Amino acid sequence: MSLKIIVLAKQVPDTRNVGKDAMKADGTVNRAALPAIFNPEDLNALEQALRLKDEYPGTTVTLLTMGPGRAAEIIREGLYRGADGGYLLTDRAFAGADTLATSYALSMAIRKIKDFDIIICGRQAIDGDTAQVGPQVAEKLGLSQITYAEEIQKIEKSNITVKRRLERGVETVEGKLPLVVTVNGSAPECRPRNAKYIQKYKHAKTITEKQEATIDYTDLFSNRPYLNLVEWNVVDVNADVVQCGLSGSPTKVKKIENVVFHAKESKTLEPTDANIDELMKELITNHTIG
Repeated sequence: MSLKIIVLAKQVPDTRNVGKDAMKADGTVNRAALPAIFNPEDLNALEQALRLKDEYPGTTVTLLTMGPGRAAEIIREGLYRGADGGYLLTDRAFAGADTLATSYALSMAIRKIKDFDIIICGRQAIDGDTAQVGPQVAEKLGLSQITYAEEIQKIEKSNITVKRRLERGVETVEGKLPLVVTVNGSAPECRPRNAKYIQKYKHAKTITEKQEATIDYTDLFSNRPYLNLVEWNVVDVNADVVQCGLSGSPTKVKKIENVVFHAKESKTLEPTDANIDELMKELITNHTIG
């Protein structure tokens, strides 16, 4: 049995290095001011897809990402780890999208791809922490969904068995293909880049990247079709512009506040019951706790 798997991945700003310029005045993320990385839980999702590819010969793993032109790097990162191809959904009309507009655009792209058995994505992105895009994509496509997945254990015919990691334990559930699976950060980490795949795909580019390149690789892309990364805009996926980007995003950021913690003083306590009791009273009195 072979599978066709789509992995939804996102290039996100590295929120571990947030500075004073991280947000724009309109409440959107200033992505140019932050380094871009592969969303961590999407890497966990990619690993689950690659494990299925290892287990079921003939399986293909395709990445789908939405973002500016530089987001093509996410597809290359996936190829370096064992994915087979990818689609970049990019258009100024997609800019400023919240989860509703993002899931709409992704669902329209998936409808264009058509042929798939499983859609896998990370539980949430670190630049929003909403955990809404995966479930919303499932709803828009009319698919069943399994969330908080920690391991895809097996697939038999059209049945899938998944272990879920919940707040108070784990559970094992079954579902029918096709469906959407969102993966927790507690799932196994993604495998590292493969040197052979890096050599194979290092020149993989979208059409926009080819046009902006200073070196002519025309013959290379003609002879090696797998280096041509697919790039789609709003028209390509037959999307309604009104439902995309800011116009399709009912979520609005009202206020952004940059909170910086400064250590004013420190106190060293002996590990005794009396000292701990005194500290608790002090914290309650100054409303640090309680």
